[in-house]
Amino acid sequence: MGNRILLVEEEIGIRVVLEDRLRVVGYDVETAENGIAAVERASEGGLDLIILGLILPGKDGFEVCAELRRDGISTPVLMLTARTRLEDKLRGFANGADDYLTKPFDLPELLARAKALLRRSGKANAGEPPRTYHFEDFTLDASKSSVYVDGERLALSMKEYDLLHFFVRHPGETLSRARLLREVWKYDRSNRSRTLDVHVGLLRKKIKDNPRNPRRIRTVFGIGYQFAEM
Repeated sequence: MGNRILLVEEEIGIRVVLEDRLRVVGYDVETAENGIAAVERASEGGLDLIILGLILPGKDGFEVCAELRRDGISTPVLMLTARTRLEDKLRGFANGADDYLTKPFDLPELLARAKALLRRSGKANAGEPPRTYHFEDFTLDASKSSVYVDGERLALSMKEYDLLHFFVRHPGETLSRARLLREVWKYDRSNRSRTLDVHVGLLRKKIKDNPRNPRRIRTVFGIGYQFAEM
C-alpha cells in the first residue's frame, strides 16, 4: 500500500493535476481546499506527508503548519507557494515546514522532494508500489489508469476506476462504507448514499464477478465490502 499524502491546495487545476499524478505513482491521496479542513484532517493522524499550499481560505499555509507543530503533529510538510522571496521561505521553515517549493515547478521535482521527505522521516515504502495488478480474470494497469479483462480494455467511468483501484490496493481488508465514500468520493459524513452500491454493482458486471455470488468484490453485511485477490 502506498504512503498516504494530504494535498492541500486552493487552486482546483493544480490540485487535480497533482492528485492524479500522485495516485498514478502509487500514493494514497486525500485532498483539502482550505486551512481549517487541513488542520482537522491532519489532527486525525495516519498521514505520511502533507503537501501544503500557502494561499488558502480560512488559514494560510503558515498558520496551518504552525498550528500542527504546536499540537505536536510531526508529519513532514512540503510547502508550495508562488512567493520567491527569501523572507517567505525562512518564515515557512520557522513555522515548521520541512521543504519549500516555489511555483511554477516541474512535477518530477515535486515527486523527488516528496520521496526524499518520506525517506528522511522513515516512512517511505521499502520499494516502489506496484503499478500493475494481475488477477486470474483481469489486470489493472495503474500507470495507464486502465483495466483489462481477457486482454480487452474495459470502458470504466472515472469513479468506477478509482473504486476498483482502491479495492485492489487493499486486498483482504474489510472496507467500511464510510471509508470508501470518504476516500473515493471525498464525502465527509454520508454513509447512506446509494452511489457506492451502484458502482459496486457496475464493477461486478464489468469484471465478470457474478453479482449473485461475487467471489472478487464481496459484501460484508452491515459494514461494507472486501476485495479478494485469490
